[in-house]
Amino acid sequence: MAGRIYVTGDCHGSFHKFSMKNFPEQRDLDKEDYVIICGDFGGIWAVGRESRHEQHWLDWLEAKSYTTLFVDGNHENFDRVVGYPQKEWHGGIVHEIRPSVLHLSRGQIFDICGMRVFAFGGASSHDISDGILDPEEEDFLSKKKRFDREYKQYRIRHLTWWDEEIASLEQMRVGKESLRRNDYAVDYIITHCGPTSILPNIAQIEDGEYLSDRQTDYLEYIRNYANYSKWYFGHYHIDSEISEKEVATYNKIVRLI
Repeated sequence: MAGRIYVTGDCHGSFHKFSMKNFPEQRDLDKEDYVIICGDFGGIWAVGRESRHEQHWLDWLEAKSYTTLFVDGNHENFDRVVGYPQKEWHGGIVHEIRPSVLHLSRGQIFDICGMRVFAFGGASSHDISDGILDPEEEDFLSKKKRFDREYKQYRIRHLTWWDEEIASLEQMRVGKESLRRNDYAVDYIITHCGPTSILPNIAQIEDGEYLSDRQTDYLEYIRNYANYSKWYFGHYHIDSEISEKEVATYNKIVRLI
């Protein structure tokens, strides 16, 4: 049987949805079958090096019958993700977390089971309304104590938040160039957040304020110019068909082919 592709949403370091009980289809899969996670993989979070907890779950995924692929979200340790070995894989660039656990780099198009898949991770965090604290600042400790005391929403640079959560202009350029080389035609688009035009639809379904930014505007450009069959994204913690072609995914594991 030809390879199969499944897609699902955010994991945040919890991979129980891939247990045999929750995902029995894996009994018939092999390493030429793929499960793609639409960002916030979360299995790479500790500072410095893999924790014992991370090693356990990354090895657990590696032992699965299939290959795990993921785009990054806004809850990743980007300092560490980019430190894993980089290589070319199925026409694009990946970081090899394990031989069959791969991070799909932003702006790349991959040939997976004969399907052209455009990958573009990243998103703006929306749980940082009170700001980002920097450990390098002199008043960091006193400010952190005050923020904790006042139950403020904040994150810490290079500890719980990274500037790289939003795509750089160079990554956006690479994405456009990849699409141009393919005449802006792909089978699937896999991202973490969605394009700007879907945000009102998201707001009607899920509580929370998701504002447009340079990343959602960039994805809106792609939405307007690319030809694709389906677009899957995570980030919003819902399972919902936003339109005929755009699908928000979270807990469900959906078979594409």
